Amino acid sequence: MEKNTQFVGQSLAFLDAVEQAGRAAELNRPILVIGERGTGKELIAERLHHLSPRWGEPLIVMNCAALPETLIEAELFGHEQGAFTGATKARVGRFEEADGGTLFLDELGTLSMAAQERLLRVIEYGEVTRIGASRPVRVDVRIVAATNEDLPAAADAGRFRPDLLDRLSFEVITLPPLRAREGDIAVLADHFGRRMGAELNWPQWPGFSAACAAELEGYGWPGNVRELRNVVERAVYRWDDPARPISRITLDPFASPWKPRPMMPRPSDNGAAPSVAETMPQQAPAFEEISDLRAAVDAHEAAIIRAALDRFRYNQRATAKGLGLTYDQLRHCMKKHGLSAN
Repeated sequence: MEKNTQFVGQSLAFLDAVEQAGRAAELNRPILVIGERGTGKELIAERLHHLSPRWGEPLIVMNCAALPETLIEAELFGHEQGAFTGATKARVGRFEEADGGTLFLDELGTLSMAAQERLLRVIEYGEVTRIGASRPVRVDVRIVAATNEDLPAAADAGRFRPDLLDRLSFEVITLPPLRAREGDIAVLADHFGRRMGAELNWPQWPGFSAACAAELEGYGWPGNVRELRNVVERAVYRWDDPARPISRITLDPFASPWKPRPMMPRPSDNGAAPSVAETMPQQAPAFEEISDLRAAVDAHEAAIIRAALDRFRYNQRATAKGLGLTYDQLRHCMKKHGLSAN
């Protein structure tokens, strides 16, 4: 199995999905993998291929969102010379490249309706017709598709073909987000940290301080495992003393006092008055504009606490640790500024 197919985790939700993929791998049926960005959909596709009878044949990957709509069909099905402007020679498509193996279609929900119709015909008849060709080519391809969209809802809305959804959903593997994988954040952080430390030739792995560990546990991880890996590796390479536990992490690499200011909202085309949100100041007032120091300090403190609560998804104990406060101190500040607990 390839290096990329290593799975790290111990939560039941994650292990159930991995086991489900292992069972489905042996069957020559289409598989649909659902999950948020960064949850490991491509790793599951690799597992499905390498544990299948097709493991010695090609695994072809195509990101459907990476190409303009005008080129997707040519990439999938191939084209003949002169089929369209720029087609100076014939080219096989991804289906022909994957003949005998597996075709992984990532970001499936971005396919146009025309491409969906042609994909359906390939699945039904096992034949591909290149653009500009008159005769089809037989192919033997297993399809694994992935998306972060709600495809049944897209089908109800007319954005995805229900018959194609039926064909692809013999088995649906839904990957849990990192926030639902109990105990896995610490395991993954330790794994990525040790690996980065070895890359930097650290003599030992010092681990994370209790405060950093709490901050990692309390964060919501919208980018899931991929985001966690970036945060951990960034913290390790920025740390200068491998003998001491890492006590500083940066969750948002874009956070900076010098970051570009938000663009001013454009006037409404219909002449309507701007909303309250549009008229709110985007930056703190300049020092010379402050006439009430206590009120300005209180407003700034409230904004910091509100942002921290949001960052830690209103986990108050994690928020308190992230701000260097006790739980009681945080509760006092929340009460002082009239901040609700959720």
